[in-house]
Amino acid sequence: MAKTPLFTAPNLVDKLVGWVNPRAGIQRLQARTALTHAQAALSPYDADTPARGRKFYTNAMGPNQLTQKSAIILRTQARQLHRNHDISRGILRTMVNNIVGPNGIGIEPQPRMADGSIHEQYAKDLRAAYREWCLKPEVTTRHTFAKVQRLLALTWLRDGESFAQELVGSVPGLTHGTRVPFSLELFEPDFVPYHYSQGNVSQGIERNAWGRPTGYYVYKTNPAEAVGVSTADLKRIDASRVHHIALLDRIGQMRGVSEFASIITRLEDIKDYEESERIAAKIAAALTAYVKKTSPDGYNGANTDAEGNVIPRSISMAPGMIIDSLAVGEEIGLIDSNRPNPNVVTFRQGQLRAVAAGVGASYSSIARDYNGTFSAQRQELVEQWVHYATLTDEFVGQFIQPCWASFVRACDLSGVVNKPRDVVAGTEDDALYLAQSMPWIDPLKEANAYTALVRAGFASEVEVMRKRGVNPRDMLEQVTAWRKEAKDRELIFTSNGEYPESGGVPEPVAAPNETT
Repeated sequence: MAKTPLFTAPNLVDKLVGWVNPRAGIQRLQARTALTHAQAALSPYDADTPARGRKFYTNAMGPNQLTQKSAIILRTQARQLHRNHDISRGILRTMVNNIVGPNGIGIEPQPRMADGSIHEQYAKDLRAAYREWCLKPEVTTRHTFAKVQRLLALTWLRDGESFAQELVGSVPGLTHGTRVPFSLELFEPDFVPYHYSQGNVSQGIERNAWGRPTGYYVYKTNPAEAVGVSTADLKRIDASRVHHIALLDRIGQMRGVSEFASIITRLEDIKDYEESERIAAKIAAALTAYVKKTSPDGYNGANTDAEGNVIPRSISMAPGMIIDSLAVGEEIGLIDSNRPNPNVVTFRQGQLRAVAAGVGASYSSIARDYNGTFSAQRQELVEQWVHYATLTDEFVGQFIQPCWASFVRACDLSGVVNKPRDVVAGTEDDALYLAQSMPWIDPLKEANAYTALVRAGFASEVEVMRKRGVNPRDMLEQVTAWRKEAKDRELIFTSNGEYPESGGVPEPVAAPNETT
């Protein structure tokens, strides 16, 4: 427990009273000391009492006040680190790849019929339309849907939030990239101004009395690239058409804060420290010698020519050379900075472990340090994957799921994929969202585990294939075509479960013995 000081330090008023009336000053100081002791005795926690050995923070700002003050500064620092710091770039790449992955979040349509079964034909038609739409899903037609997801996830983690607007049907000046008249417009948080607040609009977001967003005020062009942009250039977009993906730490918070907020200082320190060590190592590698004057005897100063000009002195260095041109009282010295520093790696590892804890990425992936034992690597992967899965769930809930619902609705309204009458209302956009699976450390054990789960009915083949990044329908078509061609050529492979692993034609199955 923190110790209460024996006497309270006198403040300015105490000193003034003591100067005018010493007796009254002593009485005042004693009373204040007694009050301090009484308050300390009533305090249930040590941490709520100021002390010399403890930093005492009194910032009680609300969540939106904090973001108003710091969010833009933090995202600017995070962008600078992303541009110029290799470790920071690696952290973001690692997190995006494990949250979204190379193929994006997988979607397996599951519209239901009245008996609870999946409407296979409707699901097949939706998959076909979705596969085509994924090639050109956004207004510039430059990015696939997997790339759109990675861009939004990268912006979300680095800047704290990212935005996408839905454009459905006929839009002036816009040509949709596919048959489905549904496109996305991506924009960074810079487009939604923090300073725009009036009435029920705060930080560029319009909300109702319950705090639900009803609209977003967005610049028509990037304010960082345009000249003379003002609030007159804002347009209101209804909240039903905007996907706002944000990292929110507190209840009631409207705008997101960069995931780098708590580690920016440490990353900058690591960057500066490594640069200093590199410079020191370069200086040490450039062998530098100097002539040391140990005695003034026989030293006549610098050599000069006939006109009195100083002649630069140069001593060539070569292997096995003998220097016999030194004057009396001179000797050769070398500059040694004792670099590279052997403690750099240990220090860097400790700092990166703290960074990994703060940002939610695995240390091994950030530092590219895989020297641990198999058990340690496995334990790290298992514990870390929960963080990736949590972020994936947030990303799916804030963007993928509502985007899929809008896509299905656009397919129905446009007539590209009409909703059958026997599909239960409200289930037409039901789907299974499949994120990246935890990488296999021991492939044989992992494969056997998946096989056991599927055979026991605890997992489906579709789920396992999606987790491995494979499209189940494409795989079925490939396997069917391959086995048909192998059969036509009279080839037998043990991968075909129809045949025994020893090869040859299948043996007849004996009838079970009848028992009474």
